[in-house]
Amino acid sequence: MLGLLTAVLVATPGVDPGPAAGRAAGSPAVERSTAPGTVAVSSSLLPEQPPPPVPPPNPDDEQLERSRGDVAARAAEVGRLTARLSELAAEADELQIQVASQRESANAARDTSDAAGAAAAEAADKATEARRRTEEAGAAIDDARTRLDEFVAGIYGHGLDLGPLGLLSRATDPQDLMDRARLTDALSQDQADALDALERARVAQANADSLARAAQEEADRRKQAADEARSAADQALVEAQAAADEQSQRLDAVNGETASVQQQLDAAQNSDATLRGQRQRFEQWQAAQAAAERARERAEQAAAEARNRARARQEESSSDSAAAPAPPPRRGGSDAIETVIDRAMAQIGIRYSWGGGNSRGPTKGIRDGGAGDAHRDYANEGFDCSGLMLYAFAGIGIDLPRYSGNQHKAGEQVPADQMRRGDMLAWAENGRTYHIALYLGDGKMLEAPYSGSEVKVSPVRYKNLMDTVTRMV
Repeated sequence: MLGLLTAVLVATPGVDPGPAAGRAAGSPAVERSTAPGTVAVSSSLLPEQPPPPVPPPNPDDEQLERSRGDVAARAAEVGRLTARLSELAAEADELQIQVASQRESANAARDTSDAAGAAAAEAADKATEARRRTEEAGAAIDDARTRLDEFVAGIYGHGLDLGPLGLLSRATDPQDLMDRARLTDALSQDQADALDALERARVAQANADSLARAAQEEADRRKQAADEARSAADQALVEAQAAADEQSQRLDAVNGETASVQQQLDAAQNSDATLRGQRQRFEQWQAAQAAAERARERAEQAAAEARNRARARQEESSSDSAAAPAPPPRRGGSDAIETVIDRAMAQIGIRYSWGGGNSRGPTKGIRDGGAGDAHRDYANEGFDCSGLMLYAFAGIGIDLPRYSGNQHKAGEQVPADQMRRGDMLAWAENGRTYHIALYLGDGKMLEAPYSGSEVKVSPVRYKNLMDTVTRMV
């Protein structure tokens, strides 16, 4: 459709009458008069001649003027329709932005819910550990009580009188007295040790119980926060899906109106052969330009893949083949920037899947209840905008967050008018980031734009572009 619009804009300012019209206007009139001095010959003396050819139409001045007026009026109608198509295209872009913003709101809510769930799990682990220590303290108490019971039972079982009179009255000689005194000391120390162990076990149990209660209370608070966050995420997703459905219906209506206007525009163009010729010549040029651009992108993609393979071979040769593969160390400098761009460029042509992509490559997307589901993003491997950035920067050891808004905040914030090759560009509306891309330089960027598309190189779009770009290297 954009090619059609451009052809119309080119054709509207002036009308080229074209070779056919030139020939019609410049055709000589057929002379019917007889040249002077011709001798009259009787028809009976001459061979029979074929009838003269019918002369081509020779419109008079009034017909030519009317034709020029018809062309001018049709050109004005084409201009009006072209302006209407531009308005509809702008409205469609705005609706796409709204859909993307709603999706990212749901994505951010999921992040919050996941973080709360992880915190609750950590608190639950602490509570489990505290309960284990409580059980150990209880076992220590039981052991101390057993030892004390054995001590008392031993005393009463042997009928020992450990007092001073008992030692003197029962001793048979001085040596027996000394032996009994040593035994008394040992038994007394054993009793003191048992009582001390019991007291320590009681203190340990009290501390462990206190820790268990505190940990359990913390786990309950974290769990409640997780449940509330998950509920908010679910509600946000429902609202986002409802908004996406509404936006999709509006887009369908706009597309239907656009198709109707397009038909009118086609009819207007088909009414004049000159405009059709100009349209055909422009489309041929446009197709040639598009083919050249595709060839250039294929060449750049192939070169990027070759450089990626060369880097991989170099990393393999410099590492221990017996060791397990590890993530690459974080790197900086111009070579790191080119590594990021090469990894991203090598993905040109990979389909867009909302929620798809990680540090290792494309993955299946997730359901969004709208355009993504209609294109089966959840069943096909690909990248969304933030997944592509995550994969590209993982090549130099940078682990980006998943949400595009958090990715924009992950690095140095640089004024947008100072953007340079390798920076991340982000777009937002009403404070919500809805898209992110990688700047290549020369006014171009690499992006995974929307469901139904693929990873590609595009001109930088400045509408809703954020005031700062993100510089990671």
